Amino acid sequence: MDKRMVRYFDRKKFMWDGEEYTSEDDARQKEKEYRGKDFEVRVVPDNGKHLVYTRRVVIEVVVEGAPM
Repeated sequence: MDKRMVRYFDRKKFMWDGEEYTSEDDARQKEKEYRGKDFEVRVVPDNGKHLVYTRRVVIEVVVEGAPM
């Protein structure tokens, strides 16, 4: 497993989206998309590239089907 997969910011767990963005502008565009979907986002520089980390707290779980 890639050591970059998980990072903690302010004691909160964030997951890397798996992409290496060549420019900060590209990473910021992706950040905007994630924020539009109610994710918390962090953009982190890494060896000349940029990584995007996200997290979202589940507030509702919908269960379909009859109980077993």
